[in-house]
Amino acid sequence: MTTTAIEATATSLLRFATAGSVDDGKSTLVGRLLHDSKSVLTDQLEAVERASTARGQEAPDLALLTDGLRAEREQGITIDVAYRYFATPRRRFILADTPGHVQYTRNMVTGASTAELAVVLVDARNGVVEQTRRHAAVAALLRVPHVVLAVNKMDLVDYAEPVFAAIAEEFTAYAASLGVPEITAIPISALAGDNVVTASANMSWYGGPTVLEHLETVPVSHDLTDCPARFPVQYVIRPQTPELPDYRGYAGQIASGVLRVGEEVTVLPSGRTSRIEAIEALGQDVDVAWAPQSVTVRLADDLDVSRGDLIAQSATAPTPTQDVRATVCHVADQPLKVGSRVLLKHTTRTVKAIVKEIPSRLTLDDLSQHPSPGELVANDIGRVVLRTAEPLAVDAYADSRRTGSFLLIDPSDGLTLTAGMAGDAFAEAAQATAAAGHGTGADDEDGWDF
Repeated sequence: MTTTAIEATATSLLRFATAGSVDDGKSTLVGRLLHDSKSVLTDQLEAVERASTARGQEAPDLALLTDGLRAEREQGITIDVAYRYFATPRRRFILADTPGHVQYTRNMVTGASTAELAVVLVDARNGVVEQTRRHAAVAALLRVPHVVLAVNKMDLVDYAEPVFAAIAEEFTAYAASLGVPEITAIPISALAGDNVVTASANMSWYGGPTVLEHLETVPVSHDLTDCPARFPVQYVIRPQTPELPDYRGYAGQIASGVLRVGEEVTVLPSGRTSRIEAIEALGQDVDVAWAPQSVTVRLADDLDVSRGDLIAQSATAPTPTQDVRATVCHVADQPLKVGSRVLLKHTTRTVKAIVKEIPSRLTLDDLSQHPSPGELVANDIGRVVLRTAEPLAVDAYADSRRTGSFLLIDPSDGLTLTAGMAGDAFAEAAQATAAAGHGTGADDEDGWDF
């Protein structure tokens, strides 16, 4: 398959996430999108109609199509990330409907981590609020390439163009300062269906696309095959049978780039080099494989390779390091403090680490950095410096979302503490946007010796 064919296949699927403050209408927008695009099964719609009638509502509450948890239906809020799969004749979609309440911001990190587009909702009556800024910051932090500002509930402000224009201008300036490369503002009413799937007759002053039109036509520009080849080893295959006495295969999913038989590769963190002798995909030998295929790679030399090692093209191999500087979003209730002992999970490798510094915490109101906060609490975004027990082959998150990301884990109970992006994500995003021409160790008694 050629690179052009790979790109054509990649653009047939769009992963996107919705976000916004509480009661901005995210679930209603998703429900309207599914309903009006004919992506709701008859029995699902009937169940929503029955539930709406039982609650005394005259019309079906389309938010119930995504609020699947019992607590969500009872409280009328979204708590967990709800994934929905649907398709139109032009494109397939994987949608992540994320919670709006500030205590569930961590869930947005989960939903947006693999998204190519984020739909941020704003209530036209309230405008841009702190949670709106928080969601814009998370989208920028996670390098989501496309952001849609959906100004919802336009029917409650008499479809007034000045209201929409003021909100769009404020949000666009804020998001651009974070480094979001592309922002599209659309005035909608999810409840009435204005500009969701069909164009609104109430806003003749708006000449742009509907939400669905934009989702169907936005270019999916992030092509994993254009990135340097990275292959985290997940499993070593040693059948040791009479038929295959010397077989040694390394299985896993290609995180980025293209692997080819015969090319020179480096195994990290050891730094040993070899060449690819064979690649197996779906039980067949192939000459080339690309991200995100799952394959088995065999090397020409008998090297010491195990789970957690990274196989990379020698010419573009990253330099392993034990000092990791990163921008993080803290997702646990227990704080992350200077001196905290954690496990760092990067691709298929997990190592011990210590939080050496927390240089700053981001203040969302004015994007200033609060220096040396000492700790990060739930939903905080900040910078950290980590020291790992073993070298890691970490890319900058700006270069690779897969091999530039990691998790910090509590070693005592396995709780996920923090989602990390190697490098200064905001500075790199802002620099990339500007370049593109867009607007504005000590010994420790517990064994942590490194």
